[in-house]
Amino acid sequence: MNAEARYSELVATLSGRPGVTHVSEGTGFGSSGQLKVDGRIFAMLVRGALVLKLPGRRVDELLEARHGERFDAGKGKPMREWFVLSPTSKRAWLPLAEEALRFVNGKT
Repeated sequence: MNAEARYSELVATLSGRPGVTHVSEGTGFGSSGQLKVDGRIFAMLVRGALVLKLPGRRVDELLEARHGERFDAGKGKPMREWFVLSPTSKRAWLPLAEEALRFVNGKT
């Protein structure tokens, strides 16, 4: 399954939850879709990769385990709390997206 299809599954699963919306037009960070909770982005699809907002310590853990890299939004400066899941990672998308949702929603 390609990244767009996997992202569509996330949207279908998460967009029905309280406060969660999906934006597919007028997106920022070069994304082709964003999942937001109460107006704040927690997951997005950028150039075919899943990008998540997670606590800095969690991003460090995922980096150490070689599951991806920090997101830099094209500005050349990696963002501490943003993580790009490698397309070759075997990590399931939904649990990571749920983790990001809880973090951005203040329930971590």
